[in-house]
Amino acid sequence: MAKFYDEIPLTLIEWILKQQMFWVATAALQSDGHVNVSPKGTANCFHVESPTRVWYEDLTGSGIETVAHMRQPGNGRITILFNAFEGPPRILRLWGKGTVYEFGTPEYNDFIPPSNRKAGSRAIIVIDVHKVGTSCGFGVPLYKFQTQRTVLERWCDSLEDFDRNGKPRQAPPPYDSEALVKDPRGIKAWWTAENVESFDGLPALKSAHDSSIAPINTFDKKAPHPGLGQIRAVAEKEPVEGSVKIKSSSGEIMRLVMAFGMGVMVTASYVSFVASRASVSWRA
Repeated sequence: MAKFYDEIPLTLIEWILKQQMFWVATAALQSDGHVNVSPKGTANCFHVESPTRVWYEDLTGSGIETVAHMRQPGNGRITILFNAFEGPPRILRLWGKGTVYEFGTPEYNDFIPPSNRKAGSRAIIVIDVHKVGTSCGFGVPLYKFQTQRTVLERWCDSLEDFDRNGKPRQAPPPYDSEALVKDPRGIKAWWTAENVESFDGLPALKSAHDSSIAPINTFDKKAPHPGLGQIRAVAEKEPVEGSVKIKSSSGEIMRLVMAFGMGVMVTASYVSFVASRASVSWRA
């Protein structure tokens, strides 16, 4: 049965912080605007500040729908969804209004000091929660968590290297003489090209792509990270285990069919025998 709350119960806060991923749903206000749903992961990405306020670190991607929808005048609607993939089934939704703080702003730095920033972090989304809902989750399958992917952070860190280590150059005329030229290989150039507006043409990033602050992050290049080959190996291993179970099930089915066939043969023989005895008795 579904249950609703005005704030996040303590027991659900503890459960939320154990989850490995979540979904974010937003929508543009116009009738033909896109509805967006985005999966989010990486360790320690989601934070609970209080029973009515949560926030997460928004990492770089090819789209920026959530930020644009939060900034659309009269909008800001957002829903966070968590699923239980292990243990007892559960679905949890957080409904609220969101606020965006971009990389390079004082508000952003208050939430994420450089010593805690993830590679590729372009903003944080702060959500004031006004309703919480739980439901059964009986239809959600069970999955075994393997590990967090690090491909996104590794890629973003490689871009941020150019912004950290490159030498800023003054923009040539006729551009503003005080403007700085972005390294075209850096993450700020990517933000400029991909993240300043949404699919619907709504404004998204306003300042992060022009910030003069160097993007420092916590990504450890020397730490072991699962490569694509390892991820594929794990993915390919699972069907093999599943195929053994399928073969075993097929064997069980074959034995049942053979037993049923033997039963039919014995029954047919018995019926034939009884019929012959009845014929003899009638003639007598």
